[in-house]
Amino acid sequence: MQVKLGKKLVEGTLPTEGDLFLWDTELSGFACKISPQGRRVYVVQYRMNGQSRRLTLGEHGEITLDQARQSAKEKLGRAALGQDPAADKLRARKGPTVSELADRYLSEHAEVKKKRLSVREDKRLLETIIKPRLGSTKAAEISRANISDLHHSLKETPTQANRVLALLRKMFNLAEHWGSRTDGTNPCRHVQQFKENKRRRFLSSDELTRLGAVLAAAEKDQTEPIIAISCFRLLIFTGARLAEILTLEWDFVKWDLGLILLPDSKTEFKALPLSGPVRTVIEALPVVAGNKYVLPGRKTGSRIVGVQHVWQRIRKAAQLEDVRLHDLRHSYASVGAAAGLGLPIIGALLGHTQASTTQRYAHLAGDPLKAAAELISGQIDEAMKRKPKMHVVK
Repeated sequence: MQVKLGKKLVEGTLPTEGDLFLWDTELSGFACKISPQGRRVYVVQYRMNGQSRRLTLGEHGEITLDQARQSAKEKLGRAALGQDPAADKLRARKGPTVSELADRYLSEHAEVKKKRLSVREDKRLLETIIKPRLGSTKAAEISRANISDLHHSLKETPTQANRVLALLRKMFNLAEHWGSRTDGTNPCRHVQQFKENKRRRFLSSDELTRLGAVLAAAEKDQTEPIIAISCFRLLIFTGARLAEILTLEWDFVKWDLGLILLPDSKTEFKALPLSGPVRTVIEALPVVAGNKYVLPGRKTGSRIVGVQHVWQRIRKAAQLEDVRLHDLRHSYASVGAAAGLGLPIIGALLGHTQASTTQRYAHLAGDPLKAAAELISGQIDEAMKRKPKMHVVK
């Protein structure tokens, strides 16, 4: 029966002895099927490879007429492009769950192509956030609404929310590549990231003086582990990441080259110059037999652990309770920028692979310009205040 489908018509049409199809006159191929028992189901019919195929969209009441019509339009459009919506539905039923997709992502992508610390963070996000919320759902059935809801639920931690979104985006890109989802259906598309408030905490000259005094006192009085104090000094003198210093091995220290060569940094290979203060710190450290680490731990062959607890006491004593260990890296960069060093040089020292990462220190490079302006204007002012020389004409 050809009719203009409407809610009243769908609900008011009485069942017949057999299935009754109400074909919509506004969208060819879209219909409501009414069974003899009165069950009303929306369907879409299309042709694929010369054969007619019919796909159930949903039952009236569970989805609205408008939702069913929109779904029918989408499936008819894909059928016109040669994509079979029925095959997609079959793939969704037989395809992997999000948990299974996550495991394959880790084994075939992350553990093969990403750094160890990045893999560890991916595992944490998957086990604590993604799998508990989406793990049992088929990967092909995840919708944009599912992703948006999960992302929004993490709004109190915007940075973590954005990391979860980025991880899911990569997983579903791979799902398309592996044939678990249709091309171009990544559910993370158009889900906007939260704005992240980038923390920019740098130590001033006075704060560096206070920190140095506290470290020296703790070392002299032996109130804190010498190895931990050396760790903090290496962080501030090199601008390195905490993980790079904690895992530093003696084999990486090349005295003849004047460099520390890190083969497995976050940004692949990285070289740290052995400046005078860095040499002084490292030369004072003991070389423990059977231990490869520059900062050895208490257990045989281990590296130092628990430095965060020591840092909390140090920063409290220095009245720097809002300063994180990572802020020592920022401070290293800020001193370089204030000294007039170019951003490419600072970026190279920090191991940045993208110039935009170093750009956060650009505003500090204005300090030398201020000093220069002060010098120039001061000399002009001095010249203008001098009395002119008298010129005598005979």
